[in-house]
Amino acid sequence: MKHIGKLHVITDFSFQQKYSHADLAKMAIQGGADTIQFRQKIGPIRDLLFNAARVREVCSEADVTFLVNDRIDLALAVEADGVHLGQSDMPIDRARAILGEKAIIGATTPSVKLAEQAHRQGADYVGFGPIFPTKSKANPTKVVGLDGLQAFCAEISLPVIAIAGITPWNAHDVIEQGAHGIAVMSAVTLSDSPVSTTELFAKTLQHHPSGKV
Repeated sequence: MKHIGKLHVITDFSFQQKYSHADLAKMAIQGGADTIQFRQKIGPIRDLLFNAARVREVCSEADVTFLVNDRIDLALAVEADGVHLGQSDMPIDRARAILGEKAIIGATTPSVKLAEQAHRQGADYVGFGPIFPTKSKANPTKVVGLDGLQAFCAEISLPVIAIAGITPWNAHDVIEQGAHGIAVMSAVTLSDSPVSTTELFAKTLQHHPSGKV
């Protein structure tokens, strides 16, 4: 059975250079993350392979789900558990054909229509947001808010992973709207203590497991 985690921590080396992707993965897992997403938009392919492979090792040792953001070639090369794809990435059905049925495939879907399409094409979960304002995207789409999240979750049968602007202090409200889980990046990667911040997120999700299973 595929494990669609509730606390996805996305690694980063664009907004901070203090920690490597592998360092961030280790700290996030120590804090309670059950899924790690490797995210790096630019760089030589050999550097990406090296860093993704190191994160793969960290996740394998901890038995934590490892996903690659955007890049199916990287996911295949390092034997990731799956990928998370945006609207400008490879279509879900093509990705499924390449990666096979065992792979976890997540899709960023800004509307119910696109989420239903992703479901038909073979997605295992959908990402939805931005729930709150975020500075981690150059051109973020319109904030949907908690009401928008609740309406979206009510229409979608797949697990919904909420994203953008989520902190340990508003994560409870996000889960209360029906989200299966959350995906966070800057709240952890830019934290003075990535381990402690991830622990706060994990405790919130443990205390409020009301999202979709």
